[in-house]
Amino acid sequence: MSILVRNILLVYGVLSLLAVLLYLPKIVGFRYGFKKPPYKRAQNKRKISVIIPARDESEIIGDLFASLKKQTYDPAFYDVNVIVKEPDDPTVELAKNFGAKVFVVDKQNCKGDALDGYFKALTQEELRSYEAFVIVDADAVLAPDYIAELNNALEHDYDIFLTRKFAKNYLGEKKDRSVFSNCSTLTWPMIDDLGNLYRMQKDIPLNLCGQGMMLKRRVIEEIGGWPYRTLTEDYELKLDSLLRGFKSMFYPYAIIYTEEALGHKENYTRRVRWLTGYSQCDKKYKSEIKRQAKERGKLTNGEREYFFGITPLLIFAVTTIVTMLAGAALAVYYVLHRDLNWFYASWLLVFMPFWVMYTLLFIFGVLALSSDPDTFRVLSGGEKLCMLLFNPFYLLEYIPLFLSSRIYARKNRLPAWKQTERIRYTDENVAERAAESRQEEQKKADL
Repeated sequence: MSILVRNILLVYGVLSLLAVLLYLPKIVGFRYGFKKPPYKRAQNKRKISVIIPARDESEIIGDLFASLKKQTYDPAFYDVNVIVKEPDDPTVELAKNFGAKVFVVDKQNCKGDALDGYFKALTQEELRSYEAFVIVDADAVLAPDYIAELNNALEHDYDIFLTRKFAKNYLGEKKDRSVFSNCSTLTWPMIDDLGNLYRMQKDIPLNLCGQGMMLKRRVIEEIGGWPYRTLTEDYELKLDSLLRGFKSMFYPYAIIYTEEALGHKENYTRRVRWLTGYSQCDKKYKSEIKRQAKERGKLTNGEREYFFGITPLLIFAVTTIVTMLAGAALAVYYVLHRDLNWFYASWLLVFMPFWVMYTLLFIFGVLALSSDPDTFRVLSGGEKLCMLLFNPFYLLEYIPLFLSSRIYARKNRLPAWKQTERIRYTDENVAERAAESRQEEQKKADL
């Protein structure tokens, strides 16, 4: 083995070890993913507003309405509020037939506009009649006890609640899911069970999702409606929580079924929009968070994670990629010079770093699946294995996604939003399947 190959390998090993040591607190924190947060049962019923941004969603919203009909919570204690852009949107008639209140917000270019329009349309009396507001996308389906569990969640001393996400795709047939939608679904336990439960223990604002997120009234009163306008208004709320001190909780007992994209193209487009939104938020909030920390004289756990949380991952990813590129270049050089060191350069600097990275990501996927097996119980053993084997490649794709999003953000170009092909079921059937799925899970919990 040449000295150059040996030195590159040494640098790779040292930097990789450094990345692991820096990431060790998070690795240890994975254990919280296997412990459910405390459960409290509410003695009193609170009034909750269910908010549904539903611009041009008439073809899909029926599934959500069907699941709302099956809610076990007293209908007198929750309102369904549907937001559209045009008064002649077919969704209006569907919502009125269901008994929902309709809000027409004609000046909306993003979800943030729709939500702000709703809050601004409420009188002070109407606003104060609600204890909390939950945001639900029109393509979602709710477990029958979803709103009842939201009421239970309000027993906890938190400001923002993130609920458990199951895949709506799993309420249908096998054709309604793919390896891409399965890997997308696996992302949720990675974020929530292996990440957000750790953040709760350390009093760090959660990585939020605008789908199935509940906010107490005091949050809306303090922020003055909904001031967030980036592509990722949920991540924007997380960063604003660092400034305002909002406490957030992952509440796994309330279950919402979300639709995951079937194809690679739709999946890629969604993720590049999300990452572009993160870049927008960083540009908007980073300096203010720095100023706040400087005035205090020290970093909070949340600020420390925000500034340095992905540093270990970046060190490892950059080190691995640079090592592989150097190994490939050296291998070509040695082959051209008929030097047997091409073998060491290929195996030790190209294939070995790749397989180390792949293996770590594979283990991460296994842990995520193990922390939330109920989400994936409809999958066959072969589907689960295929998902776990493909998931490292799915995660590695975030590298080009990250670079693309930075380019979009720097040039102030936003990736275009396109309506993707939706999954449609027979209304009553999907609600029944959601109810049956929840009953099965509750039986398991009782055993």
